[in-house]
Amino acid sequence: MTFRNTKIVKIRDIIIPKYYPLFNDKKYMHHILTSGRAGTKSSYMGIKAVYSIISDDNCSVIVLRKRHNKLRKTVYKEVLRAITRLGLNKKNFKITKSPMEIQYKKNGNTIYFTGSDSVDDTKGIIDENKPIKLVILDELTEFFDEGEGEDELANIEATFVRGNDEDFQMLYLFNPPKNPNAPIMDWLKKMKAREDTIHIHTDYRDVPVSWLGRKLIESAKAMKISDEKMYNWVWLGLCTGVDELIYYMVNAELHFYDGLPEGEKKTIGEIGVGVDYGQKNATVFEAFGIDYNHQRICGLDEYYHNGREQGQKSPSIYAQELKEFCDRLEKEYDRVVSYVFIDPSAAGLIEEVRRIAPHLTIVPAKNDVKLGISRVQRFFSYKKILIHREKQPMLIKELGIYQYDSKSIKNGKEEVLKENDHACDALRYLVVGMWNLIAYLLPMTERE
Repeated sequence: MTFRNTKIVKIRDIIIPKYYPLFNDKKYMHHILTSGRAGTKSSYMGIKAVYSIISDDNCSVIVLRKRHNKLRKTVYKEVLRAITRLGLNKKNFKITKSPMEIQYKKNGNTIYFTGSDSVDDTKGIIDENKPIKLVILDELTEFFDEGEGEDELANIEATFVRGNDEDFQMLYLFNPPKNPNAPIMDWLKKMKAREDTIHIHTDYRDVPVSWLGRKLIESAKAMKISDEKMYNWVWLGLCTGVDELIYYMVNAELHFYDGLPEGEKKTIGEIGVGVDYGQKNATVFEAFGIDYNHQRICGLDEYYHNGREQGQKSPSIYAQELKEFCDRLEKEYDRVVSYVFIDPSAAGLIEEVRRIAPHLTIVPAKNDVKLGISRVQRFFSYKKILIHREKQPMLIKELGIYQYDSKSIKNGKEEVLKENDHACDALRYLVVGMWNLIAYLLPMTERE
């Protein structure tokens, strides 16, 4: 392939062998790419999109994700990279961010980026003289988790296929979920039974090591050693199934400890406290500090009061006890508590703590259960978190019994059981809240 003011690039040199049969395929209308991490399906998508508009003088491409706000840092960025990978000069393209479009100046062909909630808006800006020949749907699980799933995909196909029956193709990309019962896996099974569909699955082992780098390979191997089930899902893209026990990877020998030696206490870094609040239910404080010497976070202390069993307390009393809890930490570790992440539903408690302890940085916690659990699991999987055997007994207890609802797993939409979760919620608030400080403790591939 040669273009003026460009270098010669062979497609076979920039996509993996598993994708060779797909690139110029005209037989299948639906191309489905699944993979584990680093399976290169996103880079293939970008290359395919750019090649489509430069090799056909009468072609438009649509790239969709479920939400607009995720386009710029993902698919848009990947398509820009593809221009360079193809040996092309960006000066040959008109590249705009508002609207988000990439147009090849030589023929006027354009790649449009949009969210699925505004397909009608996109249709209004598309040049009718340039038929849409390729529709790309990235992170397809979002269409099932946040949208209407199979019905929405069918509607997107119907919207763009008109008048393009001969050359029209749809490219779908996603990492399979843990749960084989998830609706997207039912959809995949139906699609694979169709004669107009081809499905290719890849993982990092299909990719030349020189493309990925030593650090990425080491990260994959480290997870395989510490948590092979998580490795099979994250890196190989296999539906491993969802354990009812959420923190199945927690091991007493790997994740519990007896506290820092007295001489190391003053070397502890930033300290954070996660707070789950309840009136009849338990109120819990879980404290952790960053251990820079050993590149991990260490449990420091715990407060647990069950209002139903031990009697209810007012927000002002809990606020005073939280202040005293932090005072003890500050004295023991000779540093100020950096952050306190409080259950966002506890507005009264947040107000009281801010009033009586103005030196503390109080942050309403981000209550994204799925994200929080995923991040905590990663810390356990890579052995980057320790729980204090003596001082955090309720957290240890809950980690061994905190579960998903078995019925929800069978239905493909796993939901946590709202029981035995108060200490786990406090830990989740803390890990999500301190993420920008602690993510670097994980391998680079796990830092989002």
